[in-house]
Amino acid sequence: MEKTMTDRGFVRIMQFSAALVCATAAGIGSAQLLQPQPPAPQTNAPAAPVSAAAEGIYAGTRPSLLQIRTLVQAAGRQSSIGSGFLVSADGLAITNYHVVSQFALEPKTYRLEFARPDGTQGALSLLAIDIADDLAVVRLEGEDLPHLEFDAAAVNGELPRGERVYAMGNPLDLGFTIVEGTYNGLVERSYNERVHFTGAINPGMSGGPAVTGGGKVVGINVAKRLDGELVSFLVPASKAAALLERARKDAPLTLAQTREEIDRQLLAWQGAFYQALDAKGFRETKFGPYQAPESSAPWFNCWARTNAEQTPKPRAQMDSSSCNSQSSLFVAEDIESGRTELTHAYVRSSDLNAFQFAASLSQYYGSAAMTRSWSRKRLTQPECHEDFVAPADAATAPVLRAVWCARAYRDFAGLYDVALTTVTQDRDKEALVSRLAMQGVSYDNALALAKRFMGAVAWTK
Repeated sequence: MEKTMTDRGFVRIMQFSAALVCATAAGIGSAQLLQPQPPAPQTNAPAAPVSAAAEGIYAGTRPSLLQIRTLVQAAGRQSSIGSGFLVSADGLAITNYHVVSQFALEPKTYRLEFARPDGTQGALSLLAIDIADDLAVVRLEGEDLPHLEFDAAAVNGELPRGERVYAMGNPLDLGFTIVEGTYNGLVERSYNERVHFTGAINPGMSGGPAVTGGGKVVGINVAKRLDGELVSFLVPASKAAALLERARKDAPLTLAQTREEIDRQLLAWQGAFYQALDAKGFRETKFGPYQAPESSAPWFNCWARTNAEQTPKPRAQMDSSSCNSQSSLFVAEDIESGRTELTHAYVRSSDLNAFQFAASLSQYYGSAAMTRSWSRKRLTQPECHEDFVAPADAATAPVLRAVWCARAYRDFAGLYDVALTTVTQDRDKEALVSRLAMQGVSYDNALALAKRFMGAVAWTK
């Protein structure tokens, strides 16, 4: 039996991890690029009548709006749509990164096109991207074009909550529209800065502007909550203003540089995110005779559940908690970075013998610990390793059965999905099952956080 967690048990996992890095890296060189699908049609409730004030705002800003389309080169047909808006007379425009991500990742397969409310259309070029804030600067050819300006109070973070705000875009390819809502300041439980907008942002409006009654931009449409009513989000105007300034100063991205810049920004973001998560540390939570770690980071949301009231009575009772990060970073279709989950389940036998109880716990082992289905195009096949790990002090913590699973991103070198599952081994009819799952993480960051997570499982004091 191993003497300490930092000795042979975890070292073997780390050695296995290093071997996996080498093995999976070989498949990354010939990356298979993603092929995102068009957004699925959605049914939405009829919009509320637009006020007279909104009509005037819409009339003044409409000429600056854009629909942004990603087209398949060979077919000449749109693959996805979004919105944007002009911010300079010479054709600079702002949109979301995710609106142009297909082109950014596969410029030989896709091309960008704009359509204006007056019916004019043309090609777009990509100048700059900000993955962390889901923004991009594009350019269309033209002179003396109508354009919008940023609201100074919003850029300086001084716009008061409760301000009436108007979001615009082209939802579901139905035509340009305006939506009234309320500015509610920055979301409190979020790692990335996002503005809470009480208004109906729908697919196709991503990248469009949200403006004040004076027509000045306070944010950029980016997302909505599907489990709530009129809970939408904006990228702060300050982020867009900063990227625009960078685009004006720096040389525009070439097609080859775009892919390199995406990789660079993704690695930098996940590095900062997981290091911040580690720096926030863990708080101790009690589960029966055990204590388990939960993240102290404010951008985590935790929920608990139990099967104690089930009928018929379960043969093994389970009280569990699940903490999920409320922030993640769009990478490509069906791929995110920063999605992190910490779960604990205190399981105890009602009428199972020791063998039956051990068999019931086996469902938590192996590749099932991965947090989403495996796609051969996007991810390598999961590789798992299992070991028994003893604590440094046998008087304070139990022996753990640990299962480590990981898979590499084919299209983004250095990023992995990683899951660690541990089960206590000190009792025959009760156990603590703990799991740490991380998406879009570097191997070094995954190992560091997993080691700290596993070391925090102990007996209650």
